[in-house]
Amino acid sequence: MKETIVTIPINDLFAPKCGCPLCRMEEMLEEQYVMFVTGDAMMEPGVRVETNKKGFCHRHFSRMLLLGQKLPNALILETHLESVMELMPKKSGEKPDKKKLGAIGETLRSCYVCDRIEADMYHLMATVFAEWVKGGAFRRTYGEQPFICLRHYSFIMTAAMGKNGIPSGHLRNFHAETAALTKKYLETLCGDVKHFISRFDYRNRGQDFGASIDAIERSVEFLTGEKPSATSK
Repeated sequence: MKETIVTIPINDLFAPKCGCPLCRMEEMLEEQYVMFVTGDAMMEPGVRVETNKKGFCHRHFSRMLLLGQKLPNALILETHLESVMELMPKKSGEKPDKKKLGAIGETLRSCYVCDRIEADMYHLMATVFAEWVKGGAFRRTYGEQPFICLRHYSFIMTAAMGKNGIPSGHLRNFHAETAALTKKYLETLCGDVKHFISRFDYRNRGQDFGASIDAIERSVEFLTGEKPSATSK
């Protein structure tokens, strides 16, 4: 595939053939937007209007605190908290305002970084679909991915049927190829988890766990798109 400004990140994301390429895509966007919002964008009025209204989910607040400096985080919180204050009753004992309560609920459900990531994921997927349809090197690389996690399997299969997705004449083959990637890995996980469990049978005492040694961690990553932080003893 001839590389352009648009396709270069796609090549980079699919080249490693390790884990889910869409997880890498999402991680790349997440880091970019966390650094963006705690960097120069902190002083951009348009961005601040959105962050004041939407706020951030727990994950992205945590990432901002981890990757950004304290002062930018404090400045972002200052105006966001002021926006939340505007939704609180003006006087003690004031009758609850349903519209304002609804706005608080919306703030709790929304996240500026999540929304930007979602929009860009669809933008990048349009490039993935276009390059896949062309065939050639990228299509071979796509078919050589070890797996697409369950969350992103649902996402990509649905996105392929939407705007800027896969043309109808190619859609059946794309769905079949993508499903095969996910199903093959799922079958491997099922076998590895069963093998892992069987090692605890007294009749198999002393036998090697083999590839099943990290079956729990790999299964959680496949099902959620994220690596587990810890496992049971």
